[in-house]
Formats: sequence, C-alpha cells, structure tokens
Amino acid sequence: MNEIPRNPPRNPDEDALDLETFFPYQITVLTRQVSNSLAKTYVDRFGITIPEWRVMAALGRYPNATASHVVRHTGLDKVQVSRAVALLADKGHVARRPDPEDRRNAFINFTSRGRKTYREIVPVARAYEERLLATITPEQRRMLNAVLDELTTRAEEL
Repeated sequence: MNEIPRNPPRNPDEDALDLETFFPYQITVLTRQVSNSLAKTYVDRFGITIPEWRVMAALGRYPNATASHVVRHTGLDKVQVSRAVALLADKGHVARRPDPEDRRNAFINFTSRGRKTYREIVPVARAYEERLLATITPEQRRMLNAVLDELTTRAEEL
C-alpha cells in the first residue's frame, strides 16, 4: 500500500501559490484563531456562540437595531443574524419589537438578562484583546488599526 506523505514535496513551479504567505489566507486563519480562542471563554462561561456574541456586541453599541443594521456591523449574513437573534431570544437575552412603519422589520433590544450578560462579557473580551495585543507596542497598534482600515476600504472598492 502507498502511504500518503505527511509533508508532500513543494511544487517547483514559480507560479505556484504559497498559501501560507498569501495575505487573504493569513488574515482568514488569524480571524478564525482569534475568534475561536475568545469564543471558548464566552461559550463555556456564558453559553453564547460566536454569532450570538457578535449580535450582542452590535446591540451593545447600536441599541434598538434592526437585523439589517446588525448585518452591517457584524460581518454576519442575514441568515446568521436571524438564527443568532432567534437563539438569543429563546435564551431570554433579546426581545424583538415589530417596526410599526414596516411590519417586515423588527427592532432588536436587550432584555434585562441580556444586558447583564453583555456587561459581564465585555470586560472578558477587552481583557482577551489586551492579552492578544500585549506583544505589540502602542505605536504598532495604531499602525495596525490604520492598515486594517485602509485594507477594509480597499477591499470594499474591489
């Protein structure tokens, strides 16, 4: 039987894409690692999934939002937001109120339980961010934020 090599030989073709140094791949891997690492905390401690936390984070900043507003501020799609809002409502963290001017929309807000949970998670998230960024200087942080802003704008243009 032929064994599959653990590390297959590299393609000598100069045009081959080196995925490990390809920026879109690197940023995806970093995003997944950071998100999953932080999620361990709020899943275990608060029973909140990544999409649910993103919805809560959006509502913490933009209360009385519609699902469309949440989509705009979370990087989640409509289906993910809809599912997360439904789960958060089932858990008693959010409540939906129909928009009297457009019955297709609903305003989403924290319940008192949801606001309490949000207030407990925020310091945990901020502490995680501090631990993650502790290896870079304040100047590097400013630079990183500026570069990320520029790349976000450029990606939207493309």
